[in-house]
Amino acid sequence: MAEAEKSSWTATETEAGGRPPAAPAVAGRPALVEPDLTFIHTLSRRIGQNYKKCMQCGTCAATCSLSPDSASFPRKEVIWAAWGWKDRLVRDPDVWLCYQCNDCSTRCPRSAHPGDLLAAVRHESIIHFARPRFLARWVNDIRYIPLLLAIPALLLGLALRLRDPLAAALGITERADDRIVYAYSSHFPHWLINGLFLICAALVLVGAVFSVACFWRSMKAALERDVGATPVQGVWPSLVATLRNVFTHDNFSVCTTAHIRYLSHPFIFYGFLALTVVTLWVIAAGINPLIRGEFIYPFSFWSPWKILANLGGLSVFAGCVLTIRERLFGTAYNTAGNYYDWSFLVTLILVALTGFVTEVLHYFRMEPHRHVVYFVHLIFVFALLVYMPYSKFAHVIYRTTALVLAESFGRKRGAPPLAEAVAEEGGDAS
Repeated sequence: MAEAEKSSWTATETEAGGRPPAAPAVAGRPALVEPDLTFIHTLSRRIGQNYKKCMQCGTCAATCSLSPDSASFPRKEVIWAAWGWKDRLVRDPDVWLCYQCNDCSTRCPRSAHPGDLLAAVRHESIIHFARPRFLARWVNDIRYIPLLLAIPALLLGLALRLRDPLAAALGITERADDRIVYAYSSHFPHWLINGLFLICAALVLVGAVFSVACFWRSMKAALERDVGATPVQGVWPSLVATLRNVFTHDNFSVCTTAHIRYLSHPFIFYGFLALTVVTLWVIAAGINPLIRGEFIYPFSFWSPWKILANLGGLSVFAGCVLTIRERLFGTAYNTAGNYYDWSFLVTLILVALTGFVTEVLHYFRMEPHRHVVYFVHLIFVFALLVYMPYSKFAHVIYRTTALVLAESFGRKRGAPPLAEAVAEEGGDAS
């Protein structure tokens, strides 16, 4: 960074008047802060400059039901953002302990909206760790919507164009099935669609694993080097505790300002989980010769798998509607969100809608409408799944990773290992 665009100072203690608080280096050791002006401008563009009004009173940290007892958030994150300390913020696991219930924003005397700030930092963290990073920039820029939709459309079109040559080369023959005369396989063979999605999913998985590994190492180094903390339990026990928390949605239950999320988020979560289970069963059952009858795709209307898929789709749709309603007509402190939020919500609801429309057109035997809508449905499914590591959907893997690390280091209420570690050095963790 050019000298005209960079400034630095050392930090040694926290003061309410805006003076640089103690950087999270081991207590007693000053830390060099190099403001990232681009990061400051990015935050201001996404959420405005309300976070700069913070006077470090600590009300947000004191009132947050999820903030740990030591080195609590979001107080320190707000001042780090004002400094433009991007390097520290994107490596901060505490950012992911926040669920943006906005209880802190409701009580902030300066209307600094710390909940919105942490959401923006999480957004930036996903872009920072995503690989390849250019794809993350595309997914999070509204100008690239035509390109992002054209990619799956072209891939699907090319796959359908090469269907017969590929089938001949691979020795695949279409299996006759007397149960359903009006099957989709005449235009969209299951082996072709499943193969295309599995190849793309494998490539995405490689990038996601690499990104999350970098994310884990960065957060772990931040806790061990900057604060001098050490794990209090192993990774596997932490993973079990985290998954229990994720499936029960315990952290959502403590919200007061945005308590509706305790209803809407489980709808989306469990609905998508049901659809995932059905999809995995369809793929597995198609290659398992021991599975026959109603338990192999295509399913009849009263098949248990078809019922589960329909219930899952309805659950996702209902959760999206509740979320959109709350964003548009909810409390003043329940932010309306930005493109990053809305693109994920709209994609989810379009996947559910096009899926149901496809099913209805199929039962009414409408040609070629059902195939056209099914093609559009596949485009949105591709966009949802393949772009997952670069969109807000990535919070599923990033938050889970951060929660596992936080559980391992005892970053939760009533467990103050960070404070104890810093106290041994003779300093203050906050």
